[in-house]
Amino acid sequence: MDGNGRWAEQRGLPRTDGHTAGEQALFEVLDGADELGVGWFTVYAFSTENWRRPVEEVEFLLRFNEEIMLGRQEELHERNIRIRFIGRRDRRVPRRLVRRMEEAVALTRDNTGLTFTIAFNYGGRAELVDAVQRIVDAGTKRVSEKTIARNLYDPEMPDPDLVIRTSGEYRVSNFLLWELAYSELVFSEALWPDFGRQHLYTAIKEFQDRDRRYGGIVDPGESIG
Repeated sequence: MDGNGRWAEQRGLPRTDGHTAGEQALFEVLDGADELGVGWFTVYAFSTENWRRPVEEVEFLLRFNEEIMLGRQEELHERNIRIRFIGRRDRRVPRRLVRRMEEAVALTRDNTGLTFTIAFNYGGRAELVDAVQRIVDAGTKRVSEKTIARNLYDPEMPDPDLVIRTSGEYRVSNFLLWELAYSELVFSEALWPDFGRQHLYTAIKEFQDRDRRYGGIVDPGESIG
């Protein structure tokens, strides 16, 4: 969800106003994904690198994410949406925010609709380092791809079919490095606060028009799901 700060700066507003506008975009797109029957919807909310931002912005983002969880978890629960989090919960993350995360997960654990995963204090490299450390701590002698997959932050989360990057940036920025090996990538020029469900629909249509070969060869008459 990139471009909040630039969106605000273009309008002469504080960067934090861009994050507030980004919340509206988030739930607009989440609604669109839910209506389409998307099973898993994962957003990059706060990276392990975002701690380098100005202190005031970091503090705002921490409060902001807590307020979202407080204000939205009941609504999402009523809509049968399941909430999950991936990322490190180290000492930099306030304990009260960790408690809010745990409450949201517990409240929605048994829901059977869309799974809404929030990547918070997340980095793809950090996830791989943590997975390897768990494997080493367990004394595992032989390591396979399945071994690593079982030790990721959320082993149940399927690899994403589609990854959308907003704001005209053409990089993955340390997001789901293991999981996106065969994901389709769509890049949008829209800054995140301007990204709506129509942008989502356009990205999904582009995804549907692609052939996914996974390193193999597809017969022109075949269809890949």
